[in-house]
Amino acid sequence: MRAITTGTLALTAASMLAFAATPVMACSSCGCSSSDGHDKKKADIVDTAVSAGKFKTLVAAVTTAELVSVLKSDGPFTVLAPTDAAFDKLPHGTVDSLLKPENREQLVSILTYHVIAGEIEASAAIKAGEATTLQGGELEFSVESADGKLMAMVNDINIVYTDIETSNGIIHVIDEVLIPEAE
Repeated sequence: MRAITTGTLALTAASMLAFAATPVMACSSCGCSSSDGHDKKKADIVDTAVSAGKFKTLVAAVTTAELVSVLKSDGPFTVLAPTDAAFDKLPHGTVDSLLKPENREQLVSILTYHVIAGEIEASAAIKAGEATTLQGGELEFSVESADGKLMAMVNDINIVYTDIETSNGIIHVIDEVLIPEAE
């Protein structure tokens, strides 16, 4: 796990402190975090999100949308993962409504808008400037300056933690939920 670094872009550890304290995955043999340096098998995207503890709403949505098997497959995928706090920013009742069986199609559309086929590190996403999601929509990646610090963005949403490696792709943590234009 690391901050985005490309040319003059460098996100400081301070901007990611909230996520640095939580291990993304634990070693099955000793329970240590993935940053401890000894060999261990990486968890897949779903298991990594579950073990982080900050993606309960996302995991519930992926389960309801019946996308768990997709995100546990070989991939590779790049997932822009909204935290529980990101889902809390949605208007009251939105998450409950999306989790209803009759809204499954809309939920699938929103969730697949957060997934890109292939493994794309944050620096490569910034350099490319855009990517097509599994939903078919386009995402725009940029770097913005706020309070004298550079911040990686996707569709004007902060990417708060980058390049979490999993066995079948990579996760970038975002602080809001991406909503496709048609939604």
